[in-house]
Amino acid sequence: MNKVKCVFIFVFLGFVNLSLAEKSINSSSFSKEYQVQALTIYRQLIAYRTAAGYGQVPKMAEYLANQFIQGGFPKEDVNVLPFKSSDGEDIAGLVVRYRGDGSANKKPILLVAHMDIVDALPKDWQRDPYTLIEEGGYFFGRGTMDNKMGVTTLTTTFLRLKAESFMPTRDLIIAFTGDEETGMLSTELLVTQHRDITDAEFALNSDDGGGGLDSEHKPTSFWMSAAEKTYATYELTIRNPGGHSSTPRSDNAIYDLADALKKVQNFRFPVRYNDITLRFFAESAKAESGNLSQAMSEFAKDPSNQEAIDYLYEKPSYVGITRTTCVATMLNAGHAENALPQSATATVNCRIFPGIKPGEVKTVLQTVAGENVEIEMLEKPLASPASELREDVIRAVTKAVQMRYPNVPVIPAMVPWGTDGKVLRANGIPTFGVSGMFLRDEDAFAHGLNERMPVKSFYSALEHWYIILHELAGKRAQVGD
Repeated sequence: MNKVKCVFIFVFLGFVNLSLAEKSINSSSFSKEYQVQALTIYRQLIAYRTAAGYGQVPKMAEYLANQFIQGGFPKEDVNVLPFKSSDGEDIAGLVVRYRGDGSANKKPILLVAHMDIVDALPKDWQRDPYTLIEEGGYFFGRGTMDNKMGVTTLTTTFLRLKAESFMPTRDLIIAFTGDEETGMLSTELLVTQHRDITDAEFALNSDDGGGGLDSEHKPTSFWMSAAEKTYATYELTIRNPGGHSSTPRSDNAIYDLADALKKVQNFRFPVRYNDITLRFFAESAKAESGNLSQAMSEFAKDPSNQEAIDYLYEKPSYVGITRTTCVATMLNAGHAENALPQSATATVNCRIFPGIKPGEVKTVLQTVAGENVEIEMLEKPLASPASELREDVIRAVTKAVQMRYPNVPVIPAMVPWGTDGKVLRANGIPTFGVSGMFLRDEDAFAHGLNERMPVKSFYSALEHWYIILHELAGKRAQVGD
């Protein structure tokens, strides 16, 4: 180990619990010393209760800024930006620029993660959610998966590359946001008011995409998200003069609303598709079998194939990839048990296919439900376009995945949830979700109790980002060279 690396590691180890570090280190090609460093940072980040209302996001941002400065990044390239959340709380964003030599003659690549979390109540957990605990091959703690793993792996990768004197062919920019779980105002401001320091050709999002493991922990596939459906919520209301329950009317707000909801339930939005979803079904068909594989393959070849359309419609995991979906989620009606209801309201949540405006969906719902139904769109949904697939990104991600897990396919995907990526896409920065994690379905506890991350997946993600950045902004050096 040379002197520079010795000093580098000493600065970051701090109060590291070496017994824990040595216990959990993965015997992979990623340098052991950087695994120790990543664990130190990970543990510190988990300790910050960065949920809304606790004021911890600025403290976490300052901690991370100090790591970058101590790791050799000029102070002028490390910017902690103060923001206010939608509730007026002090939050922050952190932007770090890794300057390249410009030889690629291309705009920067933006790397994204969020520092905030959904709150966890210690009394509900089996372990303290704000203490990183390793047990049974997992790291437990709030944010271990969503998204302090992303923050940690991106930070550690930048620090390692800087210590190795890596010179990218284009600038690399980290943007850590402060309120992804609530309003995403910091994300919006980072790419609007502070576009001068965040502008990029495209972005890689650590909070989306990722690999799947089967029940035996065998890797199955890797999803690279390139689009997000628009989240929109509508209230459907029926009003009525009401009256005494002993003298029922022929019209009734609850019954009329029920009739309207049945119409919504039975309505199918038109089939939609794009290059992302067609490639998703084509690649996913290879990993499936039987009727599901056949339906996926047929839809990818011909999205007007009615038999394939009908089969996928009955599959909750896949119906949303073929169209806009709307579903009733809440009800509120009546005011007394002995009175006819004067109003009845249903909440209908929609996940809208990219390219379709929320106002258009409201018009369709009005037509389907009937003119006597009042429809209000809640808040203002943010629609974002699908990102056009980039073969350079697909190649880099495929190399990163298959160097760790040979023959595992990388599948472009559209997801039904929301991340910082939708804000970036809406503001003209194509974004791809390429999280380095591999996870079983039964281990996915983001936002839930006892959130956890497989130890192996955590350390493997360090290699993931290291390879991707070399492929996209370096000389495509092999890991370990």
